[in-house]
Amino acid sequence: HVSHPPFSLSLLFFCFAGILQVSISLKKVELSVGESKFFTCTVIGDSVSLDWFNPQGERMVPGQRVALHNEGVRSRLTLYNAKIEDAGIYRCQASDAQGQAHEATVVLEIYQKLTFRDVKSPQEFRQGEVAEVICDVTSSPVPVVSWFYNNIEIIEDTEKFQLLPNNNLQVQRVTKVDEGVYRCEARVEARGEIDFRDIDLVVNVPPVVSVPQQSFNATADYGESVTFTCRAYGSPDPDVTWHRKGVQLQDSERFVMRARGTTLTVRNIQQDDGGSYTCRASNKAGEVEHELFLKVFVQPHITKLRNVTAVEGSAAMISCKAEGEPLPEISWRRASDGRSFSDGDKSPDGRVEVRGHYGESMLTIVGVKLSDWGRFDCEALSRIGGHQKSMFLDIEYAPKFHANHTIFFSWEGNPVNISCDVMSNPPATMLWRREKLTIPSEGTGNMRVHTAPGRSLLEVTPMSDRDFGRYNCTARNNIGMRFQEFILAQADVPSNPYSVRLSSVAQRVATVTFSKPDSHGGVPISHYLVKYKDISSQAWKDVKSQGTQTIVLLTNLEPNTTYEVRVSAVNGKGQGEFSRTESFQTLPIREPSPPSVQGQRGVGKAYRLGLVKQDDGGMPILEYIVKYKMDKEEQWMTKLVPGVNDFVLLQPLQWNTQYEVEITARNVKGLSEPTVVKFSMPQKPDITADSLFSGLGLGAVVGLGFAGLLLLVVLVDVSCFFLRQCGLLMCITRKLCSKKTATSGKSKELEEGKAAYLKLPLKEENGKETLKPDTIEIKLHGDNRLHMTQEDSKA
Repeated sequence: HVSHPPFSLSLLFFCFAGILQVSISLKKVELSVGESKFFTCTVIGDSVSLDWFNPQGERMVPGQRVALHNEGVRSRLTLYNAKIEDAGIYRCQASDAQGQAHEATVVLEIYQKLTFRDVKSPQEFRQGEVAEVICDVTSSPVPVVSWFYNNIEIIEDTEKFQLLPNNNLQVQRVTKVDEGVYRCEARVEARGEIDFRDIDLVVNVPPVVSVPQQSFNATADYGESVTFTCRAYGSPDPDVTWHRKGVQLQDSERFVMRARGTTLTVRNIQQDDGGSYTCRASNKAGEVEHELFLKVFVQPHITKLRNVTAVEGSAAMISCKAEGEPLPEISWRRASDGRSFSDGDKSPDGRVEVRGHYGESMLTIVGVKLSDWGRFDCEALSRIGGHQKSMFLDIEYAPKFHANHTIFFSWEGNPVNISCDVMSNPPATMLWRREKLTIPSEGTGNMRVHTAPGRSLLEVTPMSDRDFGRYNCTARNNIGMRFQEFILAQADVPSNPYSVRLSSVAQRVATVTFSKPDSHGGVPISHYLVKYKDISSQAWKDVKSQGTQTIVLLTNLEPNTTYEVRVSAVNGKGQGEFSRTESFQTLPIREPSPPSVQGQRGVGKAYRLGLVKQDDGGMPILEYIVKYKMDKEEQWMTKLVPGVNDFVLLQPLQWNTQYEVEITARNVKGLSEPTVVKFSMPQKPDITADSLFSGLGLGAVVGLGFAGLLLLVVLVDVSCFFLRQCGLLMCITRKLCSKKTATSGKSKELEEGKAAYLKLPLKEENGKETLKPDTIEIKLHGDNRLHMTQEDSKA
């Protein structure tokens, strides 16, 4: 008999096991604006869902500033860059399978740290005005703001300082004495937070000017200079500028400014430099102006000189008057040839003469010619200076024709323009006549008249033979009348070209050359027409020349075909006669010529061979067959390259190896003869050696090598001296010792010519001496020379 627990106890256990327990790692959090925080929600029990809700009761989803991460019974809510509106109660809610919800909450409080917004330093004010020093600071709760000047707190309002409700500081009637550093200090008592900003207060003083001398006198055109002085004071230091007639003067060769603009020197004074000059001083606080005056004495001045018009062949009289103190002398200059005339002068041909009297000069020209047309300069000079003016001598003359082309060609129905060009002064009126009948300016049925300055254009459209013949152009002005006769001749088509020849005949192209016809029919040839056809066909094909070129290229021909060709010239009248028909035969299709290889160059472990387009035998190159191998190997490697390619790239290749390449071109007809190319790959570059000695010259490298070798020899000699009692150092020591001892035993050995054999033990690394089977043997001869055995060289 098995006893069972009571039913009520089992039900109670089941109920407790199904209740969910929800908890959040934090209950209340204070967070500053802009900071980030995360909260972890943990559930004990079997939950179906786990969600977060914001203070507005909305279910939270991931966003730009919100991240949610669920891991089984845990959920982490992360808030980034907190804002004031994020404050409130956040709920973590878990639901079980029966739909029962359980939750936990966390309170998030957001506060604003002390923040100074756009507090500038320095802050500048004009002297005498009310200065408001701005200190815009915010926080939550509202901060307490204090002001300090010279490390002393401004506690209450005074006649000088006032603390404004917006936390700014007001300074009454600010002066230079009030300049300095003002500290704006903000505190949040609840958090013990404090921060401050130092603000430089700058007071600007309007400028004041001082002018030592008000007015100046000078004479123009003497190279004189005048210096104006205008001293300016203010804070900051004023900028001084100079103005004349409302325009600011710039530092130049004539207007020189020094001492920060406080002095202006006017160099090489001219008459127009006279008048008032304004000195303007300005800074941030304002500006002030002061006028100075310059009076310039008058130099010689020409008061009367006018343009003159004369008729060709008549006389011209030109007058020039001038005034000044002293009275100037007047002279003339002809611009066309640079000839000068003074009072009483006369030209070699007697046509030009000058007479003067009391400030007036008269230039007289008799028998005026067109060569006298142009500018004449009148110059008045005195000891003070001079003045010059120019006039223009205009010459009137009867019409003059300048037409080189008086014969025009046309044909029935083709309009032609007959141009009548005339030179005249004043401009001439022109009219056309035909067989003593005047052609009206508005024209007739087949004639139109177009007029432009110095030109009249008669447009004639011949309708019959009566329209061909002579036309008369008559030009008239108030000086005279002239006429010019023109001939309108009937044009014809060109004669036939000749000497038609064929050259550069290939499978699909041929070049036609020919000679120009003997006659173009009176109208320029516009182009040539080449007709050609297969002798088995009746249809001719046309090719137009490029302009009047006498060479035409025929394309798209059929290989191994006989063609006929003929040429005619075309002008505005029409097409002329054809030349004699010539025949030619195109070449048959064949295998392509061997490829041409140029522009060989290596790139790293690759090698590039440039392919030059060769004769394709009349059909396009389908592909290039490239075979290559190393020089000492028998096996070839093959690479196919499309016929449109212009290069072959072989890679990867071996360094310091010679290669042989065979390139064959293929078209539909077959294969070309192979082109053989041989090249060698360079040695593998030594990057370390190159970079190490790239900055050294050849002499430096040799010197370093010699020094290293010498150092190695010395080290080996010293080692031999101490370890084996041998070497150059040992020989020097023995020679020195032999001079002092000179023992009889040694002399006896030398006399007897006996050899001394020394058995020198070698030392191991542990310092013990040992004798090896091939012990080094040194033989000392009577002449103190050392000789080493074969074993020595091995050692």
